[in-house]
Amino acid sequence: MNPSLDVIISRRSLLAGMATGTAAALLSTPALSWTAAEKPSSSLTFSEISHGIDDNHHVAAGHNADILIRWGDALAADAPAFAAGRLDAAAQQQQFGYNCDFVAYMPLPPGSDNSDHGLLCVNHEYANPGLMVPGDLTAGDIAAIMEAHGHSVVEIKKTDDKWAPVQGKYNRRITATTALELTGPAAGHDRLKTAADATGKHVFGTIANCSGGTTPWGTVLSGEENIQHFFGGETTARELPTAKRFGFEKNSEHGWEKFESRFDMSQNPNEPNRFGWVVELDPYNSAAAPKKRTALGRFRHEAATSVINKDGRVVVYMGDDGEFEFIYKFVTDKAYNPADRAANMDMLDHGTLYVAQFLENGALRWHPLVFGQGGLTAENGFASQADVVIEARRAATLLGATPMDRPEDVETNPINGRVYAMLTNNNSRKPDETDAANPRAENKGGQIIEMIPPGGAGRDADHAAAEYTWEFFIIAGDPADRGTLYNANISQNGWFACPDNCAFDAQGRIWIATDQGKWQGQFKTGDGLYAADVTGPGRANARFFYRVPVGAEMCGPCFTPDNKTLFVAVQHPGENSTYNNPSTRWPDFKADTPPRPSVVAITKNDGGIIGS
Repeated sequence: MNPSLDVIISRRSLLAGMATGTAAALLSTPALSWTAAEKPSSSLTFSEISHGIDDNHHVAAGHNADILIRWGDALAADAPAFAAGRLDAAAQQQQFGYNCDFVAYMPLPPGSDNSDHGLLCVNHEYANPGLMVPGDLTAGDIAAIMEAHGHSVVEIKKTDDKWAPVQGKYNRRITATTALELTGPAAGHDRLKTAADATGKHVFGTIANCSGGTTPWGTVLSGEENIQHFFGGETTARELPTAKRFGFEKNSEHGWEKFESRFDMSQNPNEPNRFGWVVELDPYNSAAAPKKRTALGRFRHEAATSVINKDGRVVVYMGDDGEFEFIYKFVTDKAYNPADRAANMDMLDHGTLYVAQFLENGALRWHPLVFGQGGLTAENGFASQADVVIEARRAATLLGATPMDRPEDVETNPINGRVYAMLTNNNSRKPDETDAANPRAENKGGQIIEMIPPGGAGRDADHAAAEYTWEFFIIAGDPADRGTLYNANISQNGWFACPDNCAFDAQGRIWIATDQGKWQGQFKTGDGLYAADVTGPGRANARFFYRVPVGAEMCGPCFTPDNKTLFVAVQHPGENSTYNNPSTRWPDFKADTPPRPSVVAITKNDGGIIGS
């Protein structure tokens, strides 16, 4: 019998929080009520914005939110200008891509902490054709849309307190047609070979690029997530179970299989196996081919964030963004060498992939996904480590991993060493399927879990350990509904739903981006960015900092090293409306221009630290 939600919250969070010295009680709040004099405690001193939904973006008073780069903006001096209502593949190859998601700021020169000049590295997850062009799509439109996917590297510079793109040598697009390499245990396997690539080691394109991360050696990791929307047709009996687990269907959501045969599983059943990986790219070397690191497993990757362990090895945390899917980590075999960048460049091909099991008593076990161990054997259909990583989801299920409520971003706090997992929602979970870490049926609000490695705070934490503990940080949603978990002083605008991405500032405070999707109307607010302390009286006392336009998703929060700029990605503004009648024309607000996904640079009016 599953424990009640109240019992779980009491046992796993409230009592544990008090035992560790948390001054403010965390409560499952039935309603909100306080006076203006009862100002909630927080180290964050900005004035909150209000919940709401409209066609523009909004930022806390005392801050500027400037559009840095938009879909279609030129990356090269000779690139064509953006032309509203017209798509051109050759032009899009030289322009900023669509639906920006993950954002990384990589300082220039490499290895520095320069906060005024660097590279902006941005994922482009998918397209909204109905907002890109009027009328029916042509083959030429599809070709251009394929070039709008993938990743953009853009040089940017801050002058007189304003950021602007630089049309420099680093700028490039990595798209659905770019040549990439496959590396690691699945590279060269028969299940990755196609008629166009008999080696199984070369693939054209990266797609569904959602969240990601960076490495200590200065590369960018890009997670391929919802690949099932790009492939159609009927696959073979060998690949059918994996295809079903991913959610592939005969007619894909994007319809590329009607124009490009490699996306037709009837003709190319192995092509989907070449997607769903973590891509590593070197932003400082525009000639280097990006690499799909198969040792990190194949699933719907949301995030691939790294931390240097106390023994020098590197640990990469990953979420699999599907209902009832899992949280993973990868531990490298070798230690990071800060004196030799080249020696680190293939570290992610060699190591051990693990999956998480959350226990009711607060224990967290990491199970290794290693061929020959724990049932990952020929008797269960695994012939090698290649099969294990190709079918990482099935392998994780056999090992007893905990099915979670859509694991998305998983980030390490650099101050306290704890790892924070964003669990967005799971409306499909039934009452008899709840468990300690996923305590709500029909969970529309989501939750944030703290995973606590042994060893202590910061760099003393042992991220390679097989056993952690865990706690709830926040159980999200409207506190007027039973079963949420916030600081008792949460404000009427501070609660949120559907945590997706997060980032940490230099003080270790968490900044949480939301993705409510179709439930924006139900929660009566657009998506946005919330900030909270993780310790002390302000623990879990979230404050609303930035709100995106109607239909948009808040993505990719990223600070410069000096914490004086916060980059955010505004994805799919105006989604679920049409080109001729969009719900917003952000950010241009011109009558003949559709909404354009963009990256925003947020700075403080006085040039100070964001959020202070």
